[in-house]
Amino acid sequence: MRLVIASCQVDYAGRLTAHLPVATRLLIVKSDGSVLIHSDGGSYKPLNWMSPPCTLVVGRDEEGQLEWLVEARNGDTLRIVLRHVVSDSSYELGVDPGLRKDGVERHLQELLAEHPASLGDGLTLVRREFPTAIGPVDLLCRDLDGASVAVEVKRRGDIDGVEQLTRYLELLNRDPLLSPVHGLFAAQEIKPQAKVLAKDRGIRCVTVDYDSLRGMDDPSARLF
Repeated sequence: MRLVIASCQVDYAGRLTAHLPVATRLLIVKSDGSVLIHSDGGSYKPLNWMSPPCTLVVGRDEEGQLEWLVEARNGDTLRIVLRHVVSDSSYELGVDPGLRKDGVERHLQELLAEHPASLGDGLTLVRREFPTAIGPVDLLCRDLDGASVAVEVKRRGDIDGVEQLTRYLELLNRDPLLSPVHGLFAAQEIKPQAKVLAKDRGIRCVTVDYDSLRGMDDPSARLF
C-alpha cells in the first residue's frame, strides 16, 4: 500500500465528470490496483476513487507538474496533478483474513443462501461469497428475468451497510457478463435512515425473520 499526502487537483471523466480543486489530500494506492482520494473529513468515504482493474501511469503535465493518470478498463479516467508532495510512504500489509461475521449474521447468510426465494419470488442463488476486488458479495442471485442481484446480509442494517453494497454494485456493473446488477439489502432490522438511502440508490430492502428461516431448516418444524 502506498500513502501519499500532497497538494493536488483531481479530475474524473467517464459516465459523469467531477473536479476537485487544489487542496491537501491523502492519496491511497492499494496492492489490488485501486486508487482512493481522501480529505481530512467526510468519515470513511473517499472524495473520489478508481476501482480495479485499472492502470496507473506517472508522468508530467504540460506545465511540468507531477501527474498520475488512472484509467479503468471501461475508459473512465482519474487525472491527479500533484502540486506539492508532503509525504510519500509505502507499506506491506500482507494478506488480510477478511471480516469475520458474528454467529447470527453468518448463520443468517447461510440460511438465505439455502432459501433465496424468501427474499423474492423466483430468486435463485448463483454463488455465496461472490468474489470482487474489494471483498466478497454475501450472495449473488438471479431473479425471474435472469438479471443479477447482489445481496448484502446484515444482522442490523444501517447506512454503512448500504454504502458497502453500493460499492459492490458499482464494481459489478462494470462487468458486461453480469450487468445490470440490482441491489438487495437484507437484515433482521433496518434503520429508517438506511431505508431512505437504499431507496435513493435503487436498492431494495427486505426485513428477514431469522426464527422463521431457522424453522425452514428444522425437520421437526415441517411436521406441523
